[in-house]
Amino acid sequence: MIAAGDFRKGVTIEYNGNVYVVVEFQHVKPGKGAAFVRTRLKNVVTGAVLELTFNPSEKVENAHIETKKMTYSYSDGELYWFMDEEFNLTPLNHDQVEDALKYIKENDPVTVRFYKGAAFSVECENFVELKIVEAEPGVKGNTATNATKMATLETGAKIQVPMFVNEGEVIRVDTRTGEYMERVK
Repeated sequence: MIAAGDFRKGVTIEYNGNVYVVVEFQHVKPGKGAAFVRTRLKNVVTGAVLELTFNPSEKVENAHIETKKMTYSYSDGELYWFMDEEFNLTPLNHDQVEDALKYIKENDPVTVRFYKGAAFSVECENFVELKIVEAEPGVKGNTATNATKMATLETGAKIQVPMFVNEGEVIRVDTRTGEYMERVK
């Protein structure tokens, strides 16, 4: 159990049967009345954000989130299979891996998050190197400005890249923002 007065950014709690991570917290002491803790909580499974106030002495259950380094193995059409270091396979559905799918391909390392032994989300590396499979050719003279064009990566994701980047090149992408970083030599 953890008291609301001890909330810090990143603390995971169980509240009303759901697991939340504390995104923001603020201890408020109004001139009149009792002090309270204003929080912004994010549901770790659905991503929904909830704003609540707590009495500082109110206690909530601490939630322990386990993370495990795994490798994306393959997809059988319905499920996506991930393997850990002991060669155990864990199947996940599309909703659980949707955000990471844009940037991972087979045999890529990922971090899988578990709550009470059940996997609920997949996070890919912060920076990945992917090949461009489709992009319009750059027009000579257009490369000097900050102009961009749409490109399709080998995973199917579409991102904006500078005009000088061509089809067949490998680029580094920031998976947190979905932005082009640089060409890979």
